[in-house]
Amino acid sequence: MKQFLLTLILIINMTIPTMAEIISDDKSDFAEISSMIDDVAFDIRYYSSNNFTGHKIDGYHAPRAYLTKKALKALALAAEDLRAQGYRLLIWDSYRPQKAVNHFVKWINDPNDAGDKSFYPSLEKSDLLAGNYIMAKSGHTRGSTVDLTIIKKNGDPVDMGGTFDLFSEISHPDYAGLSDEQKNNRRILHDAMIKAGFKGLDSEWWHFTLEDEPYKDIYFNFDVE
Repeated sequence: MKQFLLTLILIINMTIPTMAEIISDDKSDFAEISSMIDDVAFDIRYYSSNNFTGHKIDGYHAPRAYLTKKALKALALAAEDLRAQGYRLLIWDSYRPQKAVNHFVKWINDPNDAGDKSFYPSLEKSDLLAGNYIMAKSGHTRGSTVDLTIIKKNGDPVDMGGTFDLFSEISHPDYAGLSDEQKNNRRILHDAMIKAGFKGLDSEWWHFTLEDEPYKDIYFNFDVE
């Protein structure tokens, strides 16, 4: 009898997905970033070939950006703070469909496609997944993570000491090789985002996730369109 129960439990555990495996196409609690922040700028890299794969990414059918409504309200607070300091937000990526993450993994496993090596100049492509530079499950897919920078109100760029999706220690927020100006610019963005309720990532200065994100165990898969 005991053996039967153990076998039954094992079967149940194998057939019922964990919360971390829940995939949803429900976009009812999402909103477009521009609907609340009217001076935001966009450079949606995965809608173009200007990214580490060298290709347009699955699930990106328009150069648009979405977040959960809760995360967007927090981002609007950060935008207001930065606006008072003379800056605007530039968004590179926000909500990311699971199919896009699957595209990243498929690309990594394709030995015949090097992509754009300038994004990983000192690494092998296989290092990107093994070193957790790219994850098979991304926080972006939960809808409350955003990749962004600041620009001046007239649209001029701000020197952050490194570009988006550069897989290098240069991208670490506290990278020692930055100039004082670059350190200060990163700090301005970081402080505004933290004050608004986001948390950063120790390997990417541009990456922020809402601390109290509403869907911690759900990965969404609707298209960006």
